[in-house]
Amino acid sequence: QVQLVESGGGLVQPGGSLRLSCAASGTIFSINAMGWYRQAPGKQRELVAAITSGGSTNYADSVKGRFTISRDNAKNTVYLQMNSLKPEDTAVYYCNADGRSSYGNYPFNSWGQGTQVTVSS
Repeated sequence: QVQLVESGGGLVQPGGSLRLSCAASGTIFSINAMGWYRQAPGKQRELVAAITSGGSTNYADSVKGRFTISRDNAKNTVYLQMNSLKPEDTAVYYCNADGRSSYGNYPFNSWGQGTQVTVSS
């Protein structure tokens, strides 16, 4: 079983910054990629940013130049630095990890519980 624990959400003014963290733990053999998704009221969940264990990154067009994803492979932790925040960034942010379990070499795909990010003046 693999679990993800998120932290760093909160309320911030437009133009401000937040840093989200997500730590994976459990029966992990390897992690192929970790990412951040978000879901705003009335909207479908969308990919915000993702990073592979090798460091390749992918960003949604709406956050390019403002958000930065990074990871610490030794700690199985992924971060999302969010700068120049806009009200449109308001959403529940979910961490995701995709990899292979140390139990039976089975693949896994695990989600965090979600953390609220609110951008408002």
